[in-house]
Amino acid sequence: MRIELATVAGSAERPNEDWAATALPASGQGGTLILLDGVTPPQGDDGCVHSVPWFTARLGGSLVELSGSRRDLTLQEILAESIRHTADTHRSSCDLSHARTPQATVVMARWDEREIEYLVLSDSALLFEAPDGTVHPLLDDRLDRLPPGSLADEAVTDAQVRNKEGGFFTAAADPSVAARAVIGRTPLGQVRALAALTDGAARWTEMFRAGDWADCLGVLHKEGPQGLIDRVRALEDADSERTYLRRSKTHDDATAVYAVL
Repeated sequence: MRIELATVAGSAERPNEDWAATALPASGQGGTLILLDGVTPPQGDDGCVHSVPWFTARLGGSLVELSGSRRDLTLQEILAESIRHTADTHRSSCDLSHARTPQATVVMARWDEREIEYLVLSDSALLFEAPDGTVHPLLDDRLDRLPPGSLADEAVTDAQVRNKEGGFFTAAADPSVAARAVIGRTPLGQVRALAALTDGAARWTEMFRAGDWADCLGVLHKEGPQGLIDRVRALEDADSERTYLRRSKTHDDATAVYAVL
């Protein structure tokens, strides 16, 4: 088995809000992959005394622990319990009802000798490569289905579409959002490799259209996660006219995990 991970902060002036981990059991059968993309809040009060990296580290740590130790729980149940546990650690000091309380997108994959179970919540990406080379993207596309312009105003986004019916969902303080995740199971024999990308790394395909998902997985296979992120940074730097970046930040935190099973 080959597993590689790389993460690069979007700016040296602020901490990386992505979080990722993989775990393999001592038995050598199966494994777990967790990827979180912390949601950067706008300037101002978010009702919490803790940072987004504080939140993603605690949520991610709980997800890894439960994914490995509680095989009797589904990934949805593990996500719900981890959100609840993380919320309990700062419920007494923070306003968890605030729309901008620390939160994150989530990708989870867990496999054994028979199948792969997966979960995707919000706009990070999970890719499965079949033995014949076909690549299947597993995506939560709710953000893409929002009306044009609905994300332009942060206040409107928070009030009308963030963690709201008809909008999109992230892991924050409400365990019930786990039921909104894209989930599924695939026989292990149908997956040769898998990859998880935060949207900062997925820009190579989603923003710059440098190649499709199969091409993206090809870059990961040949150059590894760091190679893909380096390609993204080169495209960002070259887009001086902001043809592709438009109103987006020039560099976003970028994380990629690649596993050959």
